[in-house]
Amino acid sequence: MALSHEDFARVELGFLPTPIDELPRLSAALGVDVRMKRDDYTGFGGGGNKVRKLEYLLAEARAAGAEVLITTGGHQSNHARMVAAAARRFGLEAVLVLRGNAPQQREGNLLLDELFGATIEYLDPQAYFEQVEPCMQAHAERAREQGKVPFIIPLGGATPLGALGYVRAVAELAEQYARMQWSPPDIVLAPAGSGGTLAGLIVGARLYWPQTKVIGVSVSRDAAWFQSRIAAMASDCAELLEQPLRFAAEEIQVEDGYVGPGYGLPSDDGVEAIHRLAKDEGILLDPVYTGKAMSALIDLCAKGRIAQGQQVLFVHCGGSPALYPFSERLLEGRRQ
Repeated sequence: MALSHEDFARVELGFLPTPIDELPRLSAALGVDVRMKRDDYTGFGGGGNKVRKLEYLLAEARAAGAEVLITTGGHQSNHARMVAAAARRFGLEAVLVLRGNAPQQREGNLLLDELFGATIEYLDPQAYFEQVEPCMQAHAERAREQGKVPFIIPLGGATPLGALGYVRAVAELAEQYARMQWSPPDIVLAPAGSGGTLAGLIVGARLYWPQTKVIGVSVSRDAAWFQSRIAAMASDCAELLEQPLRFAAEEIQVEDGYVGPGYGLPSDDGVEAIHRLAKDEGILLDPVYTGKAMSALIDLCAKGRIAQGQQVLFVHCGGSPALYPFSERLLEGRRQ
């Protein structure tokens, strides 16, 4: 008999279930019925999608007797910020290894990391990919030398166990849609930064909404990298659940034409999407993840790749603290 996401240990961090908003003005403009899952409202530690993953990963860490949580991410990493908050929630230390040189000012998520009292090490962005794993292992060894138990959480909490957070999210969505007497969406669209959210959405959709297509929008790497990574993670997540589901890379749809100048850097279309949603719907997106994903949704509709009349659910993964370090870029050419 297959397992449920409820069969796995989980700590309660999020303010769940999060609401679903209808977006009437955007829908009318695009000719598509757009709704938004408001996982920017998960609440804990500033909110965002990582809360759902950390509920499972923190349960694993606590079971292992962890005293020091170690993780990594970009300068404005939502994941790192929430690991720092979760560590404090359970009386643990947090070590964050971040991609980017030490800034002169702490803004956005970096400010929150400091407020949570995390130890932060900055890595040169060009050397990051070679140095990050040895650096996290060095921090783990240092903790062991001090008689403490370290626990490394991978980038974005992107593990098969962490992905259960978004299997659970689809179960939550299915209940909400049924209660509202809505038919399942044709498409679920979400940003993809490390792949864990998308892996969970794909497994969850197969279990609860088998006719729904899941589309990821890359904010960092090319589609092929994500397809291979997410297919493996989704397959391993299904295996945890003892479900006979396996996924091939070619089954995973990831759009990689919306990254812009690079991960963590605003794109022109992403900035336009941020302004559009703020003015049309009173919703804040961010320049690292959701702004780029929304620009993809708008463009896919304009090109007819999302057909007129289809129902789309956009997963808002949070990240609004990352707006503030980019104030000059966001207001460029717009001041009166």
